[in-house]
Amino acid sequence: MWYELIFRGMLVGLASSITVGPVAVLCIQRTLSKSRQSGLASGVGVACADTLLATVAYFCYSVMQSWLDQYALFMRVSCGIMIVAVGVYIFLQNPVTQIRRNRAGKSDLWQDFVSMLGFTLANMLMIIPYIFVFFGMFSIETTETVSMNSVLLGALHLIGFFGGAVCWWFCLTSLISIFRNRFRPRHMLWINRIAGCLIGALGAYTIISTFIEVFVL
Repeated sequence: MWYELIFRGMLVGLASSITVGPVAVLCIQRTLSKSRQSGLASGVGVACADTLLATVAYFCYSVMQSWLDQYALFMRVSCGIMIVAVGVYIFLQNPVTQIRRNRAGKSDLWQDFVSMLGFTLANMLMIIPYIFVFFGMFSIETTETVSMNSVLLGALHLIGFFGGAVCWWFCLTSLISIFRNRFRPRHMLWINRIAGCLIGALGAYTIISTFIEVFVL
């Protein structure tokens, strides 16, 4: 039945989103430093990017696999460097400036959405195989042929995927927002520093693990 396909897609969307990666840390940091709306806009940006990558994984993963393998080293190192740069940027941000901007109503939700959309898509090399694994875990068969039936099945799975991902980010930002008012500017400074260190460490791990795989294994 159609609702079963959507439900399985939702499970993949939830499972793919529940990760303590750089995007999750960024969404949490924005929820605490800016607002719940900012965190949710960022989360929706991640969900849209993940859905686009899930579409690639569903319809043409095997076609792209050779290309992904060919440029794996370059893309993983590039993604790692970008993640480190984002971590440094977050570490150096002034929370007082952020709070004043939010109080003045200058928070740009569209910018939050677009930045996370681009950031997530830039990490496609690591995300697409990850999503593909969850497809297999929840018994979703991918396809390489484009037909009315395959497009319909894929659309139902991907609608569920997007719904599950958005549901996760809505719940996460709502939960984090409950504690937001308890934090003061000096707490926000430490949140930025901790988030920056975590994101930078994840980027450094990506770079180091890539070179270990290439030169050691």
